[in-house]
Amino acid sequence: MDAEVALLAQSAGTTLVALMATDAWHRARDGITQLWRRTQPERAETVAAELEAGREDVLAAAADDQQTLEELRLQWQGAVRRLLVARPAAVAELRALLDQLDPDGSVARQITQHATASGQARVYQAGRDQHIAER
Repeated sequence: MDAEVALLAQSAGTTLVALMATDAWHRARDGITQLWRRTQPERAETVAAELEAGREDVLAAAADDQQTLEELRLQWQGAVRRLLVARPAAVAELRALLDQLDPDGSVARQITQHATASGQARVYQAGRDQHIAER
């Protein structure tokens, strides 16, 4: 998979979920729905419904419910990645949309990390979790 597509999809998933609880939500929803309407019109209504369901999940989630938010980020990251792989011409359009929704990239950088000491170590790298046994 192209690294640029993966990074763009990750940024889109993070930005979408972050904007689901803000006043910018309607612009984000409309922009993503229009992107699908132009690239995969047969999926546009399903995507619009999934966006609304995701927003309801975000609004219902407790402030510290990082698991729900991460699941939604991954869901949208995957959906966007699949769209971009199927329709590479959509890369520029998505990048332009993200620039409009999050011009300085601050929303996409809102990644929270939580750590707990447990006597065993874990290394987190690029979204992957690897267990390291204690010696």
